[in-house]
Amino acid sequence: SNICTAQVLLAVMASMYAVYHGPAGLRAIAERVHRQADRFATTATAAGYTLASEVFFDTIVLTDGPDLDELAGRARDAGFNLRRFDRGIGVAFDETIDDTDLETLVHALFPLGLAEPRGGRVPAELLRTSEFLTHEVFNSHHSETEMLRYITGLRAKDLSLTHSMIPLGSCTMKLNATTEMIPISWEGFARIHPYAPADQQEGYAELTRRLEAWLAEITGFAATSLQPNAGSQGEYSGLLAIRAYHRANGQGHRHVCLIPDSAHGTNPASAVMAGMTIVALATDDDGNIDVADLEAKATAHESDLAALMVTYPSTHGVFEESIEDVCRIVHEHGGQVYLDGANLNAQVGLARPGDYGADVCHLNLHKTFCIPHGGGGPGVGPICVAPQLVPHLPDMSPSVGADSGMVSAAPWGSAAILPISYAYIAMMGPDGLTDASRFALVGANYMAARLDEHFPVLYRGEQGRVAHECIIDVRDVKDFADAEDIAKRLIDYGFHAPTMSWPVAGTLMIEPTESESRAELDRFCDAMISIRAEIRAIEEGDSHRDDNVLVNAPHTLADVTADEWAHPYSRAQAAYPAAWLHRSKFWPAVGRVDNAFGDRNLQCSCPPMEAYTDSADQQSEATGL
Repeated sequence: SNICTAQVLLAVMASMYAVYHGPAGLRAIAERVHRQADRFATTATAAGYTLASEVFFDTIVLTDGPDLDELAGRARDAGFNLRRFDRGIGVAFDETIDDTDLETLVHALFPLGLAEPRGGRVPAELLRTSEFLTHEVFNSHHSETEMLRYITGLRAKDLSLTHSMIPLGSCTMKLNATTEMIPISWEGFARIHPYAPADQQEGYAELTRRLEAWLAEITGFAATSLQPNAGSQGEYSGLLAIRAYHRANGQGHRHVCLIPDSAHGTNPASAVMAGMTIVALATDDDGNIDVADLEAKATAHESDLAALMVTYPSTHGVFEESIEDVCRIVHEHGGQVYLDGANLNAQVGLARPGDYGADVCHLNLHKTFCIPHGGGGPGVGPICVAPQLVPHLPDMSPSVGADSGMVSAAPWGSAAILPISYAYIAMMGPDGLTDASRFALVGANYMAARLDEHFPVLYRGEQGRVAHECIIDVRDVKDFADAEDIAKRLIDYGFHAPTMSWPVAGTLMIEPTESESRAELDRFCDAMISIRAEIRAIEEGDSHRDDNVLVNAPHTLADVTADEWAHPYSRAQAAYPAAWLHRSKFWPAVGRVDNAFGDRNLQCSCPPMEAYTDSADQQSEATGL
């Protein structure tokens, strides 16, 4: 979860902004923004207002001066929102404000013309004199055509859903439909400040009200908070609500959180952050919570039990039939049940956490409800709660000394991407959402049935079925090929690897999602079955033990087109092990690397130091310095 919602996608966008503008462009933007702030500050001072600080870059706070409330009102009438503080008014500038905007604002606020900048607003000792962004990439792509080609070249190195299914277990890499994505670019959604006046975001408010109600109905709860920015933050928010609930009932001493030893890694991390003490629960041989162990530990901690964190379906990919008993036991001993909703894609329309005993659950809108999270984020991890926890949801505005407080900087968290999930639910409707869950379950069980003969399925429910994902055990062949070899070899077949060695070391967890057709499921299964045959060839001595298609996978275009080929297998076996690859082949950009060695021996891929020295010398000559 922490990887999926690390906001890497947004970081990539920011980096492309730097690549396009380069150091000269960024400096020009910064100087223009600062110049506008300086002109505004100089004008305001001349009009009789006092600055909270004479030192600033892009933001000014006006304190004393003619009626500040009236000033803010005039700005709003002219189409500008200024921030009202107890001690003054804040005005912030950025590159979206042009000279015309500045002149309009000044004309609305002050009875005099726009002044020239005073200068000297940033102390000399704070001015940057060193170079920055000297790497070639920040000094090469400054036209739209060059930038487009650069980004497209990077994209070509990534295997995405445009190429094939991404069967990452516990990640729900489903289709992010174009129709769902389009509204986030509309000005009404994309250009609203999270703290804009309520009468300027009535559409957003209606969207969030409907989405909150839909999510509450889907999960069987009383209310929803959209504020948490990720599943892990949803966990934290839900546990804070539980702690606040206990305090409100005079039981603030309850601090023990029971967590199965098979839980997502974020569960114990969130519990510790919420100030709880973790007590681990055992799981049985089938991967289910050991109910006897739960009963014993709930009894032992009856006086201080705060919560149980449970994932349903479990992280082992099965529906635990004891889930209602698990919730009942926790309630009987004074605790609340937190349900990790990471696997909700298996139950939307089929089961509701609120109905089988949970008190709070988080949802991953970036998984179950179609917000894209490939490459890392952005995530939305709302929580849905039972009636007793509603008063303890995150606050909707910053306040000091509040019971709950805010968990994100904005009331609705990552509000700009909520239209994606809204559109998905609205277009699918109740029947479509239920069908999506059914297809996810059917797809996973179909793959489990096809693969079981070749790689046994590790866990099944009492009915012999899996949930929306399954764990296949590849440890039986570890003397000849391990999970990593299989994962790397799948790249040669054009597939992203399943989740590797989690939650069980040496295994692969597969989640197909409802987005994939039977033909695509078959293609992946055929690839896995073919890889099993390649392993069998090693077992039987038909392939070299230390030089074969698995240990050398993946094979790059440079590998198979090299003048020399010293391997005992053919180039065709390396790069085209399946017929469909002749129609469409994804070429990996990088061959096999030693993961452990790389983790322990960081190597900078930047140009050598002499390149920077040469660049600095050339720039000095060009500027005459």
